[in-house]
Amino acid sequence: MKLSIVTTLYQSSSFIPEFVRRVSAEAKKITGDYEIVMVDDGSPDNSLAQALALQSADPHLRIIELSRNFGHHKAMMAGLECASGDFVFLIDVDLEEPPELLTRFYDELKAGNWDVVYGLQKERKGGLIKKFGGRFGWWLIRLLVSVDMPFNLCTVRLMRSSYVRQLIRHKEHMTAIGGLWALTGFRQHGLVFDKLSRGESAYSFVKRLKALLDSVTSFSHVPLYGVFFLGLAIFFVSFLVSVALIIRRLTGYVLDGWISVMISVWSLGGLILLCIGLVGLYISRIFIETKNRPYVIIRNVFDADLPDRKPEEKN
Repeated sequence: MKLSIVTTLYQSSSFIPEFVRRVSAEAKKITGDYEIVMVDDGSPDNSLAQALALQSADPHLRIIELSRNFGHHKAMMAGLECASGDFVFLIDVDLEEPPELLTRFYDELKAGNWDVVYGLQKERKGGLIKKFGGRFGWWLIRLLVSVDMPFNLCTVRLMRSSYVRQLIRHKEHMTAIGGLWALTGFRQHGLVFDKLSRGESAYSFVKRLKALLDSVTSFSHVPLYGVFFLGLAIFFVSFLVSVALIIRRLTGYVLDGWISVMISVWSLGGLILLCIGLVGLYISRIFIETKNRPYVIIRNVFDADLPDRKPEEKN
């Protein structure tokens, strides 16, 4: 039985040595045949150099260097494509998700005959605004998205190779990996754990908002239906108001008030722009997918016991 451990590197140099030490210790409790696949997602620090230095002393490390920064979700998918184990353990390198979860997840997967065991954050970290924003984001996703995405879902998960093979068949260029995990199906089971906090997250407000929009536009048509029914409702209300105003004018009432007219124009103008922007997001996704570009480009693959491979593309 072979085990693959997959993680991504982006400004991760301070975490790599401890991560490799701890996850290797856990892997050895399960099997001696394991690999640690580390995907360098165009990291601006010396993460790649540090990983290569560790590889010289540890042949279990396999390092994938991407040609530039493609984003966390795409880097994870690239790592999963390169994994060759019968079981694949996906985890972030920053140690907020303890590597010791590997043995706990493995025992749970074997005991319940699950295809996937994934982690659920017990309680969101951060201040009141961050917690509220996170809860609201997940509530909105669960409300709009057709696939069932568990609340407080984390990266860490142990998967059978049969599940991973089906997961990587998704070739979407605007990857919302949380939805793909659920969409792939199979028998999945969540375990709650205490996620640590090691300072400011690499996900800024803008990145979180983009991830929210990607999740909604990738897996839901509800916003488009919402735009349609909103437009229908505005038309109906406008028609009733117009009829009422015509009746009042015919009965001798003088219509005035440019302020109300301007407010109506600005409100409807903003609403129209919002709806056009929403439809534009869906159209842009179609445009990006039809170009059929590779969603990541691998510059180098570094194996401890094999010569460096030539750069390759993952379509």
